[in-house]
Amino acid sequence: MFDVPVCAAQTQHSRADTIIMANWDKRYAGAEARLFGDGPNEYVREVMARSDVAPASALLIGDGDGRNGTWLAARGLDVTAVDISRVATAQALAHDAAAGVTVERITADAAEWTPTPGRTWDAAFMIYLQCEADVRHRAVRMATQALAPGGWFVAEGFAPDPDGTGELGPGDADLLYDRDAILAQLAGMRTVESLAGTVFLNEGVKHTGNGCVLRLLARKTG
Repeated sequence: MFDVPVCAAQTQHSRADTIIMANWDKRYAGAEARLFGDGPNEYVREVMARSDVAPASALLIGDGDGRNGTWLAARGLDVTAVDISRVATAQALAHDAAAGVTVERITADAAEWTPTPGRTWDAAFMIYLQCEADVRHRAVRMATQALAPGGWFVAEGFAPDPDGTGELGPGDADLLYDRDAILAQLAGMRTVESLAGTVFLNEGVKHTGNGCVLRLLARKTG
């Protein structure tokens, strides 16, 4: 099915047969086009365009079929990407190969995966990691702890929509990015910007429209 076999990526998980992995595998396998579009997330583009953001390496938590990881690697970054779905990882590897880039891709559950002790990255991205709050908060702590001094943490996800103006986003409140709850996980980080509100999203054919999102940029101070 794929140009690059999934065995080319590392695999680490203990919930392989859970409904979480099965659902994501099914969604990616059944998609006629890339689930969240061909290009990178707009906020990832905006952050990388800042004059003060120039990472040489990046960790991505929940990179799906690779749209952000492949793009960052094409810009010269040394990229490590983690995702729970084997199918998405296989698709991502194929996209990497087509783009002529190499990304270290790991199939693993964000509820359990931990980097090798002592390993660090210059930036960590958590873009639409759709999971329960305790797993998401663990991922934030893990990713920020793995940052080198001066490293950047970048996040975007659907947020609570008090005005009901958003067309997109999950119905389960536990899957939403609560700003205060996420900020509470950022030990040793300086918040550069924290924006919550309704924006127009163009994240694939089934994910286009207005959505209430949180966009967060923070920098490690230590």
